[in-house]
Amino acid sequence: MAMTGAVDLGGIKDRAEAQRAQAQRAQAQRDPAQSDRSDGAQPGTPPPGAPPVASGASVIDVTEETFEAEVLNRSMQQLVVVDLWAEWCGPCKQLSPVLERLAAQSGGRWVLAKVDVDANPRIAQAFRVQSIPMVVAIVQGQPVTAFNDVRSEAEITSWIDEIFAQVGNALPDAPADAAPEPEQSDPRMIAAEEKLNDGDFDGALAAYRAVAEAEPENVEAASAARNLEFILRAQAHDPNIVETASPRDVDAQLAAADVLLLSQQPEAAFDRIIDVVRVTNGEERTRARTRLLELFELFDPAEPFVVTARRKLASALY
Repeated sequence: MAMTGAVDLGGIKDRAEAQRAQAQRAQAQRDPAQSDRSDGAQPGTPPPGAPPVASGASVIDVTEETFEAEVLNRSMQQLVVVDLWAEWCGPCKQLSPVLERLAAQSGGRWVLAKVDVDANPRIAQAFRVQSIPMVVAIVQGQPVTAFNDVRSEAEITSWIDEIFAQVGNALPDAPADAAPEPEQSDPRMIAAEEKLNDGDFDGALAAYRAVAEAEPENVEAASAARNLEFILRAQAHDPNIVETASPRDVDAQLAAADVLLLSQQPEAAFDRIIDVVRVTNGEERTRARTRLLELFELFDPAEPFVVTARRKLASALY
């Protein structure tokens, strides 16, 4: 699937820079003589934003702290293929060795960057990971294409060759005849956005849903449909439902949660539904739990209030 413009990796870069600056300030306080460089970097280290020093490694482990240097900066000179995996993921253990072998055989044509999604949840969120294994190609600091699940060595080789054929000319060492193809905007997404801008919210929602149903891997369309669906539902409720909802009226409590969330009170919204889970059973409890999980998807899973609500939900259920 094509990914250009679908994800924003800048947040990881910003966090890495902030962490680096904090570390440099701490080092300067410990040893002021080491803080004379005008770029703020420590002696013997490259300045911020510089491409990483070539190590010759074909496979590298990447964290949130090293993502900028090892993935974003490196991709300015070399194709970087990011392997998003986890220790508990069986298919990952099938796919990763194939990727590692191909990277080693590429002769430096591309490098494999391995990311443990459990240890680095913000990277997973930036890529909008919904299932693993997920493999993403990065060129010039941007994701250009990706795939999920296990693929054969021949399929992956063909995938890599196609990437070089399309965007290889953007890389310094690529063949001169590998001219990149211009990025094409999805006319269906453009049409949906135009409906949204024109105030045709129902039409926009239908358009986003159609794209998401036709292409289950299109996270941009699915996210747009999910967010718009919530907004339309929440706006249709009477705001007074927050005060008038009976504790055991499931429909009223779910409506109250929507209103609270729309007014930027996620903790209160989540607590409403968790209370419903505690006092109901059977189909009503399942309906409340399902709605809460849907609302979680509107946020970064690493958000503290989401993590806290998940713990509360688990306690309410068991």
